[in-house]
Amino acid sequence: MTKTSNEPVAGAPTVIPPHGPDSFDFGGLGVEWKLDGKESEGRFSIVHHPIAPRALAAPLHYHHNEDEYSYVLEGRLGALLGDDVVTAGPGNWVLKPRGQWHTFWNAGDTPCRIIEVISPAGFENYFREISEAWGDVEALMRISAKYSLEMDLESVPGLCQRFGLSFPEL
Repeated sequence: MTKTSNEPVAGAPTVIPPHGPDSFDFGGLGVEWKLDGKESEGRFSIVHHPIAPRALAAPLHYHHNEDEYSYVLEGRLGALLGDDVVTAGPGNWVLKPRGQWHTFWNAGDTPCRIIEVISPAGFENYFREISEAWGDVEALMRISAKYSLEMDLESVPGLCQRFGLSFPEL
């Protein structure tokens, strides 16, 4: 029998705990790996991002291959999508589509936690590679290029000033 894309993924039921050992803190932005692409046959992956109060999560960046869907669990998520600024609270989704310069941050004074659905899968491994090379700007740029991600590191000071945010030294 040939499996089609409309058939469910075979396998045992899976329960993913709220806090697991597979995580990394980038100094303001955390990543907790929840569901890898191999578990969805490459259709999507899921990570959680805890974001410290008033922390910029990333420089302006541009995905060529992935869409990101952010669901706010707690706190206030700010996002710059092209020229538009949005703020979302618990229960809201923010779509960060491929082909658009964007960034996001914690827009409040309390922790923010989001679920990030990445489609198609694969980009969850970007965070793994970056965590292994954290602090090495040349490696960051190499890894970003590998994942067809354009990164504007020079955007960080202006974003921090504009939105009253902090960002860790790279």
